[in-house]
Amino acid sequence: MRRRRRKAFIRFFERAALGMAVLDVVVYLAIVRPLHRRIVEAESSYHRVLEQVQQRQDRVARLVKFQENLPQADEQLKAFLTDHVPTRRHAFSEASRMVRVLTNQSGVQLDNVSYKLTSEKGEPLERLRINVVVEGPFSNLLKFAHTLESAPQLILLKNFTFSTNQGSIVSLQVGAELYLTP
Repeated sequence: MRRRRRKAFIRFFERAALGMAVLDVVVYLAIVRPLHRRIVEAESSYHRVLEQVQQRQDRVARLVKFQENLPQADEQLKAFLTDHVPTRRHAFSEASRMVRVLTNQSGVQLDNVSYKLTSEKGEPLERLRINVVVEGPFSNLLKFAHTLESAPQLILLKNFTFSTNQGSIVSLQVGAELYLTP
């Protein structure tokens, strides 16, 4: 009888152990895995939100810095426009005076000057196209081109055309654009 009891007792524990193992598998599949998946999703969502918050904080910091510098930039822009960009009504006289002064400074002779005012919609500045033809020694022509390019006004040189005349005299045709306020 003891043997039977022992076998029954062993079978009971085997079935209980097997039931516990099956219950563990069921609990793992039904509760633990879905919870683990949700935890991983929540953590990744949390990290994404943290990253977005950090990006927005960085953007706010840049915007605050930009806003702090905006009055200075506005003043600097106004100063640049008043110091370097002539108004429309002074543009032609300023351009002719500048060309005359630069030809005298560089030692070249002015042959021809032509002006053409162009403006395009949506542009903040208008352009005054200047075509200048000067004659003189090559070194003086280079000096003229350099002084024209480094003039205090906002000038963009477009093209250079050198041609030879008699002897050591060289002719230079320069196309430039002087920017002016409308």
